[in-house]
Amino acid sequence: MKKNILTLLTVFTIFICRNYALYAEDPKTLEIGAAAPAFSLPGTDGKIYTLGSFSKDKILVIIFTANHCPTAQAYEDRVDKLYREFKPKGVGFLLVSPNHPQAVCLEELGYTDLGDTFEEMKIRAKDMKYPMPYIYDGDKQEMATAYGPTTTPHVFIFDSKRKLRFCGRIDEMENPYVEAKEHDTRNAIVALLEGKQVPVEKTKTFGCSIKWANKAEWRAKYDADWKKKPVEVIEADLNGIKEVLANKSNKYRLINVWATWCGPCVIEYPEFVTMQRMYGARDFEFVSISTDGLKKKDKVLEFLKDKNSAVKNYLYSADNKYPLIEAVDKNWSGSLPYTLLVAPGGEVVYSHNGVIDPLEVRKEIMQKIGRFFADD
Repeated sequence: MKKNILTLLTVFTIFICRNYALYAEDPKTLEIGAAAPAFSLPGTDGKIYTLGSFSKDKILVIIFTANHCPTAQAYEDRVDKLYREFKPKGVGFLLVSPNHPQAVCLEELGYTDLGDTFEEMKIRAKDMKYPMPYIYDGDKQEMATAYGPTTTPHVFIFDSKRKLRFCGRIDEMENPYVEAKEHDTRNAIVALLEGKQVPVEKTKTFGCSIKWANKAEWRAKYDADWKKKPVEVIEADLNGIKEVLANKSNKYRLINVWATWCGPCVIEYPEFVTMQRMYGARDFEFVSISTDGLKKKDKVLEFLKDKNSAVKNYLYSADNKYPLIEAVDKNWSGSLPYTLLVAPGGEVVYSHNGVIDPLEVRKEIMQKIGRFFADD
């Protein structure tokens, strides 16, 4: 009896702790007038940055941002313009990624080719040619906890004494294709440079929530839910495959032609499932075509189940593979794997023979479906 009570108490305690971790309140946002908390974090350029690294700047603009966030990406060009306008006037700029990478669900990466790991930050900084430092706070999140950003992006502007004078949005227009009318960050910088009171000291912010480490359980839940999805194999003759290639849907269709006996196919396959999870809620779908033949249907299904390939999985039913090669791409030699991205209506907009570079394919997808909410 006593043992059963202790077991129940243990289970109850675990339940409470887990739910507290999931629903605990986020850190409080720094108040106007507060001193800038110290930090020491690595940048994508290989340097370590501290508050003292900006001691020569009259004003310091700190922007919490994220690789994966479509709102943050929508503001990248405007942040760059602010830097180029005000850096020569003594204003320092610092980008901070506060997100814990393992707390970002694959399903939240629908508008990006990159996640929020430090290595991926280096790629984004290089791709976008960031002129200002971009530092990583995702492991311990100590800087984010001290400053208290609520979204990405979230701006904190400090005066020469490093007192907080503005906290909020860049402007009121997330859509990068529409001109903003209320330039809150710019107005704050101008006021401080002129020795005036900041006209609007604090605003609300809109964007992706901060991915605190305690939210990693949400990703575990999404991963578990995906593994529960049914996996099936669809037999298809040449006409059936031609219909797949014709792509009469309204989605961009990523097609991978593969086989279980093909080593490179087996190695790269999980990347396609990841892309489906990333972009599947948008105008995108991944489709697989196995060339193993009907005799190996059970083996194909076993492989697909192991890879959690909960997509449209086709198995070419004919023995003669050469008509399939001609149907897929007349320029294709027939060697596996072969990958192509087909636009609605059937136009092939990307093709690759051999093992893919996952980042290259994700970038191709982003070019077609867009990386901002405004692109939908």
